[in-house]
Parts: sequence; structure tokens; C-alpha cells
Amino acid sequence: MRTTYMAKPGEVERKWYVVDATDIPLGRLSAVVAKILRGKNKPTFTPHADTGDFVIVINAEKIKLTGKKASDKIYYHHSLYPGGLKQVSAGELRENNPIRLIETSVKGMLPKNTLGRAQGMKLKVFAGAEHTHQAQQPEVLDITNLI
Repeated sequence: MRTTYMAKPGEVERKWYVVDATDIPLGRLSAVVAKILRGKNKPTFTPHADTGDFVIVINAEKIKLTGKKASDKIYYHHSLYPGGLKQVSAGELRENNPIRLIETSVKGMLPKNTLGRAQGMKLKVFAGAEHTHQAQQPEVLDITNLI
């Protein structure tokens, strides 16, 4: 009788990928990146284990927001003090902090538990074209054919 393969954390081989976010819609990029972070692109995917790879996103400031999302999509957070509700539109967030825009979008597509937080730590986002992870020898991943 054959049993289902379950990956163990010590057996997982991790790769590093570089994704260029220039002129790619935010949601499409986030869906592909979340899939790679979870490890769903591998045949050894195990839902309860972290089998995903590391992803470096460059050119976050050049991400594309389709339709009227730049003005209509609002991100909220609260300071936990009375009257402390803050809001910022997606367009303002792209101009002021494009790293947080992509991190928020991708982490929203990951599981909301300890495993999802660990998978979210493997996402590295940079606003410009340069990144600090050359030592890991990341592979360039062309996601235009994946979306």
C-alpha cells in the first residue's frame, strides 16, 4: 500500500527567486508570489509544513494598479486609541511606501496562523531595481507567463 508523501521541515530544499514587478497588476503578482511562498508550485507541497521558497520582489514602485484602485482602494489601520483610525489610498501607499503595499497584498493571501507568518517572512521587497541578496544567487522568475 502506498502512502501520501508528507514533507518534513528538514527535507525541504529552498530556492531564491527574483521577480520584477514593473507594470504587473498588484493582485496577479501577489497571487503568484503567495503560491511560491507556500510551496504550491512544488510536487512536495504539504499543507501543514513550510515547503515554500524565498521571493525577492524588485521595482515595487512601478507596480500597476488597474482601474480606479489608486484612488478608491483604501487601506485602514487603527492605533488602538480613541479616534485612531488611519486610512491611506493605494495610490498614496504606492508613492510613499510601495514595499508595504506589496507586503500587505501578499500576506493577505497567506494563511492567518503561525505557518502563514513564517511563510510571509520569506518575502523580501525592494522599491528599486537593486536588492541585497546576491549572495543567495537567486534565479530570475518571469511571471508574465504564469499570470
